[in-house]
Amino acid sequence: MNTTKKELEVAALENGTVIDHIPSEQLFKVVSLLKLDKMTGSITIGNNLKSKKIGKKGIIKMADTFFKEEEINRIALIAPNAKINEIHDYQVTVKKQVSLPDVLVGIVKCDNPKCITNNEPMDTRFEVIDREKVELKCHYCERIIEKERIEIR
Repeated sequence: MNTTKKELEVAALENGTVIDHIPSEQLFKVVSLLKLDKMTGSITIGNNLKSKKIGKKGIIKMADTFFKEEEINRIALIAPNAKINEIHDYQVTVKKQVSLPDVLVGIVKCDNPKCITNNEPMDTRFEVIDREKVELKCHYCERIIEKERIEIR
């Protein structure tokens, strides 16, 4: 019996960003949240990869792409354990853990149909009231939204 393992190799990044430890079921939500479909650079997406920490994970590698911290931290809404690695000259130069910002503007839809943000052309604004459970409070109608009910705009 041949026990040779075969692995698919993905080219190393010379410069760019790697987002790792994304739960597989959330991977394409992260792709949508970061608007990666609009990017013109090289992107590698891996899904349902083995992970000792979370069972199955997704990973995204983006060549020559770097994000502002507030852009990356939005990922914490749907992938709170994601890790960010910035690569320069094939070396990891920055390692970060995503974390929710104090306020989210224009990202989450309020689930209160009577909220002004659902009836007027304006951005939503949510305060993060619980980082562990991911609970948000609408600035306008004061509705509390738990993680399971969060809808990304």
